[in-house]
Amino acid sequence: MKERDMDEILKQAAQTSESVNPELLDRIAASMGPSLPPVRPLPPSWAMEGGLFAIAVAIALVGAAKAGFFGFLKLSVLDRMIIFPVLGILIFLAASEWVSENIPGSRRRLTPGAVLAVSFFVMLAIFGILFRNYQTNHFLSAGLACLGIGLLHAIPTAFLGWLILRRGYAVNSVAAGLVGGTLAGLAGVTMLELHCPNFQALHILIWHIAVVPVSAAAGAFLAWALASRSTSHSSHLRRS
Repeated sequence: MKERDMDEILKQAAQTSESVNPELLDRIAASMGPSLPPVRPLPPSWAMEGGLFAIAVAIALVGAAKAGFFGFLKLSVLDRMIIFPVLGILIFLAASEWVSENIPGSRRRLTPGAVLAVSFFVMLAIFGILFRNYQTNHFLSAGLACLGIGLLHAIPTAFLGWLILRRGYAVNSVAAGLVGGTLAGLAGVTMLELHCPNFQALHILIWHIAVVPVSAAAGAFLAWALASRSTSHSSHLRRS
C-alpha cells in the first residue's frame, strides 16, 4: 500500500468519525461536579519540614525533662556543641526527605536509604570519637532499657509526623515509612543523649544508635503491611 493511499484512508476516517454531542458532555460534567469537592492544598514544604523538626525536638526535650537531663549535665561543653547540632542536622535531613516522599515529583536531597545510612555512620563516628570508656557494666540490662526508652519516644514522633503528612501521597510507601522511622529514631537518640548518664562507649555505640535502624525498619514494615492490606482489600472489592 502506498503512503498516499494510507493518508487518504486516515483522512476519510477522520471525516466520518462521529462528534460527541456537547449537551451530553455538559450533562456528564454536571453529574461529576458534586462528587469532586475541592481539595485543600498542602502547606508549603518548609512549613511541614519545620513542623516535623519541631515535633522531634519537642518529644526529645519533653521526655528528657520528665526523666531528667542527667546526660546533658554530665557532657562537657565541647561534647554538647558537637553532639546536638549534628543530631539537629540529621533530624532536619530526615524531616526534609519525609516531606519529599509524600509529595510526588518533589526534589530530593538524599534517598531514604541514604538518610538512614548517613545518620547511622555519622553518629557512629561522632560517638566513637567522643566516648572512650570501654567498660561494659550492666551492658545488656542497661542497653535494653535505653533501647526501649528510645523507641518509646520514637512512637509519638512518628504518629504526630504522620498527622502532619497524612494529606500527602507517598508513591513508595515503604520508602516513606523508612525515612519516617529514621526521623522518629533520631528523636529517640536525642532524648537518650539528653537523659542517659551512661557514657560507656559500647553502650552508646550499640544501644543508643540501634534506636535509629530499629525504628526505621519498623516504619518500613508498618508501611508495607498497610499497603499490602490496602491492595488486598481493593482486589477483594474488584472480585466481588
